Amino acid sequence: MGIYVMFSSHFCLYSSWGNRLVAKYSVCIKNRFIPIKTSSHPPLDVNYQALRDHCNIRAVIFDKDNTLTAPYENSLHPKARTGLQSALDAFGTDNVAILSNSAGTDDDPGYEDADTIEDSLGIAVIRHHEKKPGGLREVLDHFENVEEPSQLCMVGDRLLTDVVFGNLHGMLTVHTLPLCEGQENKKDNKVARVVRTVENKMLYGDWWGGRLIWKYKLGHKFWKGDDECPLVLKEDSMELGVLKIAEEKKEEL
Repeated sequence: MGIYVMFSSHFCLYSSWGNRLVAKYSVCIKNRFIPIKTSSHPPLDVNYQALRDHCNIRAVIFDKDNTLTAPYENSLHPKARTGLQSALDAFGTDNVAILSNSAGTDDDPGYEDADTIEDSLGIAVIRHHEKKPGGLREVLDHFENVEEPSQLCMVGDRLLTDVVFGNLHGMLTVHTLPLCEGQENKKDNKVARVVRTVENKMLYGDWWGGRLIWKYKLGHKFWKGDDECPLVLKEDSMELGVLKIAEEKKEEL
């Protein structure tokens, strides 16, 4: 199944049902969108080395549910393994972390889920009290080498949380469709599932509002656009990643 990976800068959709949803969505007009239809899972397609070498990105933040793991699971999904490793190879363990609206929040008693995820995935889960699109202070405090939000890349599947959080603060943002579907997605929050569908249809649908958003664009502080600096790997590179995942699954069996 194809997904869309979106690199953007000031994507200010504010959040909500009804008026607040429309308000958030309206700020999209200030963004730059580069949607790329691919045939792989979220983190695998991104050229993390280009982010580091040509976009002045110093750290990468991942959402957890449906980006690195199945919803409300604490182990890395096989489809996300190669992509996460690519990010770690480019930035190092200290500069890759998870910012979740479940694990690491006040909804995670004693941060037990956060501790489990850190042990399982080998990367930090940022503790934060305010959920995305809040939580910037805790993120900046976590990364010692980050001087300003534009040096961060946020990767996630939710427009009204992950993408809004990144773009409200001038980060480079990667938007992906959910990692899981079918039975793998059975634990997904039902409200989030509905809202996610509405979000994506409003942004990607062929209607006057969606077309208006794509017409008005502003650039990221450092990234000059996909023509000068492609941020999505070519198909042959992605196929190698998919083959690697298949080989790993065979070894596990």
